[in-house]
Amino acid sequence: MESVNYTKALALLKQCSTKDGFVASAENISNYKRVWARDGVICGLAALASRDKDLISTFKNTIHSLANNQHYIGTIPSNILFKEKETDVSYGGLAGRVDAVTWFIIGVCQLAYYEKDASIVNKYQNHINKGLELLEAWEFNNKHLMYVPLSGNWADEYITDGYVLYDQLLRLWALKSYHYFNKTKRVANKIECIQFQIEANFFPNSTSEKFHEKAFKNIKLKDYLPCSFSPSGYKTQFDAFANSLLLLLNVGSKSFQDNLIQYAFNLSKSTKLGLIPAFWPPILPKDEHWNLLKDNCKYEFRNYPNEFHNGGSWPMVNGFFGMALSYKSENSKASSILKQIEQVNAVDNYSFFENFNTDTTQPNGVPYCAWSGAAAILLNKTINSNFKLLV
Repeated sequence: MESVNYTKALALLKQCSTKDGFVASAENISNYKRVWARDGVICGLAALASRDKDLISTFKNTIHSLANNQHYIGTIPSNILFKEKETDVSYGGLAGRVDAVTWFIIGVCQLAYYEKDASIVNKYQNHINKGLELLEAWEFNNKHLMYVPLSGNWADEYITDGYVLYDQLLRLWALKSYHYFNKTKRVANKIECIQFQIEANFFPNSTSEKFHEKAFKNIKLKDYLPCSFSPSGYKTQFDAFANSLLLLLNVGSKSFQDNLIQYAFNLSKSTKLGLIPAFWPPILPKDEHWNLLKDNCKYEFRNYPNEFHNGGSWPMVNGFFGMALSYKSENSKASSILKQIEQVNAVDNYSFFENFNTDTTQPNGVPYCAWSGAAAILLNKTINSNFKLLV
């Protein structure tokens, strides 16, 4: 028998299911009643983990909606609002969303892998090809790492820009997933080149040629990778999502991964919530990047220290961290993270808040957030049913 926490999470995903795909929240708040690329695919991965036929059907509808509204140059919608007589498609707000393309490709391939049906990839072949061509164009210098604008991914009000680690790893995951179904020398070579450049430009003690040798020499890399770099230098906050993807994709040496696991888990245990913050440490008003942070919002400012992207704790991000721990056979650590995710999801009679203030533990953001429920489902099934994604 499933726990009440799991049952509630599953019920939330069903509340967020529409004929057009998963919406971001069961509450009709601002733009959360839209079908989002990254939210929808993450909920779709949870649907696969749950083996619930209705949720998997919603995942298929999500993929179809994203593909059906792909821009002619290859951009996948960031989000879509389906009205009675019209469709409102957004490819981003203050900047376009690079990770919509990669999440779409990952979603198609994960669905095909689960269903053991390569025809799903074939069905969306043209959409995938256009997306991959666009990702290559976004390199600009043809050196295998994409250049991402400020606000260009899920951390859309944070300070990361340029060569953002999270986006490089998502692209690597998308290509590896696609290569499982379409084994070509070109795709294999691209995977190798991207991984080489990630290891050359982000890892400590790398002796390979860097994009920005001067900036690399000026930073002190520790037990995790910096979140991004650009012509102006490196930003060295710990990015929990990116470093979790690093573990899932098995990039880097075992010794580095072991140190990363220890650092991240110790960080989680040092907080009142027992979860890892999205980015750490928080940026304070006295810090160099505060002005960049405070002006990067289209509506109200949400990135106060220890909140939202600026040191806030997200069940969704911790779900991926927990999966990474489980994939590395750190089962007790993964179970500890699941327990804490379920504890925060249950706050205020299972309100499944978007994120929490890491210092005060108070909830922030939107309630009944679909991917907060998805995180619990994914991690639960990873630990208890040995569910595995294609990585």
